[in-house]
Formats: sequence, structure tokens, C-alpha cells
Amino acid sequence: MENAKLGEIAWLDLTVEDASSIKDFYQQVIGWKVEPVSMGEYQDYSMIAESTGHAAAGVCHARGANADLPAMWLPYFLVSDVEKSAQVVLLNGGTLHTSIKEMGNDKFVVISDPAGAACALYQQA
Repeated sequence: MENAKLGEIAWLDLTVEDASSIKDFYQQVIGWKVEPVSMGEYQDYSMIAESTGHAAAGVCHARGANADLPAMWLPYFLVSDVEKSAQVVLLNGGTLHTSIKEMGNDKFVVISDPAGAACALYQQA
């Protein structure tokens, strides 16, 4: 997902209650290597593809910015302007599940389309 272009999946996260145990599942099943990511009082995980050495996905606890997310895989689609895209979601019958959140200098919002399928819109700084 490195060097994603607008409209492509820029990142993929799995949010669950206990990321510490689930990371082991994916490490065993897929062969990802695990890299802890400090979230202050706990750790989430970057899952590293052995073939490339690059992060393929994240496995996150349902805490902090992810506290209101159900257990699910969530693709982050790259957009040029997350605020404008969020407005277009609402104008076209979609739903915003979170406010626009900042992650460093990047921004994202979790949405659902009119059919109820969830994803995130992600703007890089």
C-alpha cells in the first residue's frame, strides 16, 4: 500500500478488542511479521509482509480513535480533501461514523455508503 494514488487503498486496519492475541493469528495464517506501534498506554501492531519488508496492514485495539469501531477490516481510500469528500458522502446518502480525525498531519473519517458498507476516507498531509 506504499505509494498509493488517489482512489486506491492507502491502508488497511483490523480493529478488535484484543489486538495482542489476534495479531498472532494473522502472523501464523498469513506469515506477516509483527512490529509493535506504541499508542501510549498500549500497543497496536503493523503487520509486515515478509516478501517486501513493508507494512501490509494494521491490527488495532478498539480503543482511542478506534473506540467506536466494530470488529472489522477497514480499508482507507486515499482522497485529496477529506472534508470535501465527507460532505459528498452525506449529499449522496452515506453516513459519517466518526468526526474527521487527525493522525499526525494526516486526516481520516470512517463512513458507510448508502448500502451500509463501511470504509475510511484518508487524506495524506
